[in-house]
Amino acid sequence: MGGRLAQVLGAGNGASPMEYWRQPLDLDRVTIPHGEVRIIRERCKGCGFCVEYCPKDVLALSEEFNQKGYHPPEVVDAEGCVNCHLCEMICPDFAIYSVASQEEDQCEPIQQAS
Repeated sequence: MGGRLAQVLGAGNGASPMEYWRQPLDLDRVTIPHGEVRIIRERCKGCGFCVEYCPKDVLALSEEFNQKGYHPPEVVDAEGCVNCHLCEMICPDFAIYSVASQEEDQCEPIQQAS
């Protein structure tokens, strides 16, 4: 997880992230959505906001350069995207966005904590 967010959620200190003290009442009906990240490489200026603030660590800065000479992000964990749209909200250049996966079986049920 990215930096400060990981500390807030408890990752990195031995605790598993996002442990709740109670279960939602509709846990059996809730599914985790999946998305696909789309990057417009030539629009990117390599600021890294999308990489830093992605809650699922789906992105990383690539080693390649775009036409402007910046390192645009690349998807490193396509299965991990939950289509939260945080990357597109935080991008100052509108160079990244996510779309919902087309396959309906892409949503998986949330696992109950034991």
